Amino acid sequence: MSILVDAGTRLLVQGITGREGAFHTRQMLDYGTQVVAGVTPGKGGQVVEGVPVYDDVRTAVERTGANTSIIYVPAAFAVDAILEAADAGIALIVCITEGVPLWDAMRVMRYLEDKPVRLLGPNCPGIITPGASKVGIMPGYIHRPGKVGVVSRSGTLTYEVVWALTRAGLGQSTCLGIGGDALNGISFVDVLRLFEQDPQTEAIVLIGEIGGNAEEQAAAFIADHVNKPVVALVAGRTAPPGRRMGHAGAIIAGSSGTASHKIEALREVGVLVADQPDQIPELLHTVL
Repeated sequence: MSILVDAGTRLLVQGITGREGAFHTRQMLDYGTQVVAGVTPGKGGQVVEGVPVYDDVRTAVERTGANTSIIYVPAAFAVDAILEAADAGIALIVCITEGVPLWDAMRVMRYLEDKPVRLLGPNCPGIITPGASKVGIMPGYIHRPGKVGVVSRSGTLTYEVVWALTRAGLGQSTCLGIGGDALNGISFVDVLRLFEQDPQTEAIVLIGEIGGNAEEQAAAFIADHVNKPVVALVAGRTAPPGRRMGHAGAIIAGSSGTASHKIEALREVGVLVADQPDQIPELLHTVL
């Protein structure tokens, strides 16, 4: 089992004719992902890396049965791409695009509230179920199939932690980055719920960072609803208050959003918190 993507995922690439879209389409195909369609308005009829291109998402879905979309379009067009995918019946939308304005993200979240669609991102590295499907920009070779679920706000830290897990002989069920912006679609709580229900996932790694209260919300959910062991890492212990650190969501405002507060909240509910990425495999070995 896995969460959100598997060998049956039929992927549509929005922005497939662009440089990034074409490059990562090849990477996903090489991994074994079923990339069944691409969409770029005005370029329907073309073929990119053997994948047919359509002018709009609805036509692509009707002709190929695509159920998942990944978005590689500039920030100015990302919102329209998300809304088009949702209206066409796509069940999972993965938005790689960074720099989406907060106001636009708010509009998207409000629009998707009552629709049967999940949005991963924006500004995220995507999702991978090792050995089955890669949807995003993550390096596939560092992952191995296994029983550890990984969810993160940081793309780079995800790669570092996954590589440490793989070297330690700890494979992964599914790994995903929810994005580092102040407002995202799928949350820590959403992913924790899915991992808790997934029979393959026996332990969970949660990678957080400063800013917001997503980690505190995760801690409260873990206390009441998660029975599987959770190991965490929170980046940004030395970050100065009031200064943005890399991501739009990684900023400490006043006394809230600090790494120390997040770590305290997680430890209070029994989560093992690592000081650095290479400690995570050691902590997992104590609970598996």
